[in-house]
Amino acid sequence: MSQIPREEIVAMIQEATASVFSTMLNLPADEQPDRQEQGDPAPVDGVVALLGIAGPWTGTGRIYCSADFARQVAGALLMTEFSAVDGDVLDAVAEVANMIIGNLKTALEGQLGPLALSVPTVVYGRNYQARTAIAHDWIVVPFRCGGEVMDIRFCLMPTPERTRIPHLRHEPVSALG
Repeated sequence: MSQIPREEIVAMIQEATASVFSTMLNLPADEQPDRQEQGDPAPVDGVVALLGIAGPWTGTGRIYCSADFARQVAGALLMTEFSAVDGDVLDAVAEVANMIIGNLKTALEGQLGPLALSVPTVVYGRNYQARTAIAHDWIVVPFRCGGEVMDIRFCLMPTPERTRIPHLRHEPVSALG
C-alpha cells in the first residue's frame, strides 16, 4: 500500500463534487485552482461539515461554504427556498458533504483498502474555527457556483499501527446483537 499522489486525490475530489452537484443539485460546480495548506484554517463565518475516514489510512474531509451558499445548496437538494440557516439547511449540507466525501472514500478504497466513514458533523456560526488535533497538510479544492465559493479540504495519513482496526468490516454492526 503506497501513498496516493496529491494530484490523484484532487482529481477524485473534483470528480466526486462534479457528480454530486450535477446529479443531485443540478448546480454548476466550476473547479478553481487547488492548493495545499498546513494546519487549520483561520476563523470563518458560515457552515462547515466534517467527516472522518478510518482504516489503514486516517483522514478528515471538510466542506466549507457561506450561509447564503448553504441555503442555496439546501434549496437545490430539497427543492424549496430557505430564508435562514435552520436544521433543514444544516441537514442538507451534511448530506451533500456525506455524498462528496463518501464518493471520495469509495474511490480511495481501490488503492488503500477498506475504509470507514463517520457520520457528518455540521457547524454554523460566525468567527469560529474548526480544528483537527493532529498537525497535517490539507489539500484544498475550491469550487465556484455563481458568486459563491465552496472549499473542500481533505487530509489523509497512514494510521499508526497501534490504533488500527484489525478487521474493518463493511456490513453494519448492531449493538443489539
